[in-house]
Amino acid sequence: MTITTETLADEMYALISQYAGKRNLKAGDLTKEMVARHGEAASKDDCKLAIRSLIESGRCVYSYLGGSYIQLPPKEGAPGD
Repeated sequence: MTITTETLADEMYALISQYAGKRNLKAGDLTKEMVARHGEAASKDDCKLAIRSLIESGRCVYSYLGGSYIQLPPKEGAPGD
């Protein structure tokens, strides 16, 4: 059974939203979680494509806070804008 890139991206987005403000997630953290959930159906390459689609669509952004993390984009009007 295979899982679509869109499904992986949606699940990753939900995970990032769940931990927003609590924990910073790296790309590797997201990949490990998807492999744990779906086993061989979620390959590392599929996870990379899902992360790329999240970044390119603007649903998530990379942040560099002592490491490279994937986060929700900052809300407009938030402090620091």
